[in-house]
Amino acid sequence: MGLQPIIAVVTRDTRLKALKARWATAKQAMFRLEQAAQHELELRRQRLIAAGTQLDTIESADLADAADALAEQDEYAEEDHIYQSAVQTLLQEIDFGIPIRTVDRSFLPNFDFLRCVVVVVIGQDGLVANTAKYAGNLPIIGVNPDPLRNDGVLLPFLVRHARGVVRHTVYEKPRVREVTLAEVNTNDGQRMLAFNDFFVGASSHVSARYTIEVGSRSEAQSSSGILISTGAGSTGWLSSLFNMTNGFSQSFGGSEISPVSLKWEDRRLVWAVREPFRSKHSGIDLVAGVLHDSDELIVGSQMPISGVIFSDGVESDFLEFGSGTIARFAVSKQRAHLVVP
Repeated sequence: MGLQPIIAVVTRDTRLKALKARWATAKQAMFRLEQAAQHELELRRQRLIAAGTQLDTIESADLADAADALAEQDEYAEEDHIYQSAVQTLLQEIDFGIPIRTVDRSFLPNFDFLRCVVVVVIGQDGLVANTAKYAGNLPIIGVNPDPLRNDGVLLPFLVRHARGVVRHTVYEKPRVREVTLAEVNTNDGQRMLAFNDFFVGASSHVSARYTIEVGSRSEAQSSSGILISTGAGSTGWLSSLFNMTNGFSQSFGGSEISPVSLKWEDRRLVWAVREPFRSKHSGIDLVAGVLHDSDELIVGSQMPISGVIFSDGVESDFLEFGSGTIARFAVSKQRAHLVVP
């Protein structure tokens, strides 16, 4: 007798829940936030007094409001309430006979998606990206629990849409947008996918040392790491590199360059070396490029310790990249399948 199919609902902790996990209770978490607000208030008062500013009642009230805003106590509580309510409503809405399994973000790498018929993600856009790496060819439905706080680029549906969308996805043929993923494989058998981007470098703020090879060219390098971006990620971390480059260029009389524009479906990746350093042992000739469908970027670690590879900003889920490890980055044959309206 085969296992019964299930619907996976992927969730994540809110900021308040994370604070409660750290400080044991909501009351203690709020106390810590209040302490932070009072500390900031006192620092601001001291700076103004040192500058010779006379504080009247209105200015003091404004300072207190500004300090409270930094702690965001009410914001934390409201955000948590809206999210938890949305999750409970979602679970009720999609309960039409198929067993539902909730999966916290932290369990994604170990969850068995083989039994699933559809994956529903409720959270921020990044949660969809993280889920897509593990969901295989399953359709992914992104649900926006809080449109006022979430951009919703990867969350096209509201909670009230969920029942109809999930039912249509399970029993009929949904509209799906295929998204190109990046893939890395190492010579010691490690593998990882990326929805937005890979980072290759040191786990701390020290220089990464490695060899880099693309096509027929290669060199040893020392840098802040390498970024390998998909089309979906090209408007994120990669765009910040273009912003930095243009800022430097314009500050010293240079011209502006246009960021690389990739569609989510494009079978290309863009790679860039961050802050390459020229020395007797490291070059700066290979700093950026495009990988097409059959291309590879090969990186060999020269870091005895602390070398890592992680994807989509999730540093806790990483591949070890120590000396002797060789990583090959390429366009993945696997794609993410996002359900769209």
